[in-house]
Amino acid sequence: MTVIVSRPTPVDAALFRQAFRRHAAGVAVVTTDAGRGAAGVTVTSLASLSAEPPLLSFSVAATGSVWPHLRDADTAVIHLLGAEHTALAQTFATSGIDRFGAPTRWRRLPTGEPVLQDAAAWLRISIEHRHPAGGSHLVIGRVEEAELAEEGAPLLYHAGHYHAL
Repeated sequence: MTVIVSRPTPVDAALFRQAFRRHAAGVAVVTTDAGRGAAGVTVTSLASLSAEPPLLSFSVAATGSVWPHLRDADTAVIHLLGAEHTALAQTFATSGIDRFGAPTRWRRLPTGEPVLQDAAAWLRISIEHRHPAGGSHLVIGRVEEAELAEEGAPLLYHAGHYHAL
């Protein structure tokens, strides 16, 4: 049985979240360093915008601890996570902890950005635009460098849980 919820007034935040819990999304971790130490966050809003030039976008909460770092940084690294990275996704989705402490394995690129080891792929971006969007900020970046690991199953986020495909 299909239930259609239609409202003549704007959709409230709870209904909006319920709707998007039905949408499976890939999982990525964004890391950066704006000169105050490594910072990072898990995102499910990653989108490819253009192949020529290679552009991508993601959003972060304006109240999140990583936003001031992304606001001030010129570059960031997007890590695409595989099915074996559930713990890593949970670590970077948890506030109030040292996300870069053990057992997180990471290093710095020659250009200074923190890069997580063993990600399915990572893309170093130059941040081209930041747009306020409601309680979040949309970040658009140009891919400057990329590295791929062995192909494997992706990590998905659906209905509030991580899943392997």
